[in-house]
Amino acid sequence: MPTKFNPSAVTKDRATGKLKTEHYYMKCQSQDTLFDELNKDSTKPKLKQKIRNELVRRGIKIVRVPINE
Repeated sequence: MPTKFNPSAVTKDRATGKLKTEHYYMKCQSQDTLFDELNKDSTKPKLKQKIRNELVRRGIKIVRVPINE
């Protein structure tokens, strides 16, 4: 099964009454979204590792830049 970015969400169309399931797979997320989540302090380590694995799968090299304070 593909790696999840967020839990799946079920939404109800108010006009027709039908339910629609939206899945948030890692492979469907944009590169910008992945880098934003990776750089957040509030992102859990398990999700950060999933993001790193996805970026490696795409062939993107991650370079750490130390912050000078």
